[in-house]
This record gives sequence, C-alpha cells and structure tokens, in this order.
Amino acid sequence: MSRSRPSRPPRPSRAALRTMAALALEARERAHARYSGFKVGAALKTRTGEIVTGCNIENASYGLTMCAERVAVFKAMSEGLSGFDAIVVAADSKRITAPCGPCRQVLWEFCGDLVVHMVTPRGHSRTWRLRELLPLPFDGGNL
Repeated sequence: MSRSRPSRPPRPSRAALRTMAALALEARERAHARYSGFKVGAALKTRTGEIVTGCNIENASYGLTMCAERVAVFKAMSEGLSGFDAIVVAADSKRITAPCGPCRQVLWEFCGDLVVHMVTPRGHSRTWRLRELLPLPFDGGNL
C-alpha cells in the first residue's frame, strides 16, 4: 500500500535547534553504552513543538541494541505523536555523527524529509535534510 509523504516541513528556528541540542546532549548522558562507550542522544520535534528524547541502549547481544534516534521515534509514536519536522543527534566523536542506515530508514518511514541536525558536546554542528542522507529511500511507494 502506498503512503503519501507529507510536504517538506519548514526548517525549525535556530532557537528551537539550540533547545533540542541541549535536550539531546542531556539524553546522551542517560545512554546505556557499557560495551562500546559510545553515547548518543536524540531529540525529535513535532510541528506543534513537542520534543521527545531518546538515548542509545546497548545489549550484550549487539543486534538487539537500539539507537537513540529510533528510541525517540518509537517513544513518540507510542505516545500518539506524529508530524515531525526535526531531529537532533548528539554524539562525542572526532567527526559529526550522522544517523546509521537503519535509523535513516525508520526516520524516513515515520518522519519524512525532516531536518537532521547533528551536534557534539564541543558545539560543532551540521544540518542536512533526511533526503540528503538517504537519497533513494525505500518506502510504501516501492511496495
């Protein structure tokens, strides 16, 4: 069944991205990353301004690990939220950390072409549209 993709949401304000970045960095501190030590936080925003956070949660069986972005999406969906326009991903690495492939797919399926803003604790940041990170998405239109 084909699902139509909503129109591309407008870019959130700088103030909104700063607020989201602070929340994502805070969520990052709650990450359960005892195997890799690589903590990630995320903050997902609806068009109406609600923000839901997530952090990565590792498992000894690595395949069961859940990334921060997917935690935020599933948490928001389970609360009945929809209509997302931006996500901030916070990680501490030598280069800006973009969402992994599975997270990009989940974000596309449930959020569409939202703004993806990546930050580090040192204040470095970069912003893309999801379509730039996932140029040929697989979605209901392929089925």
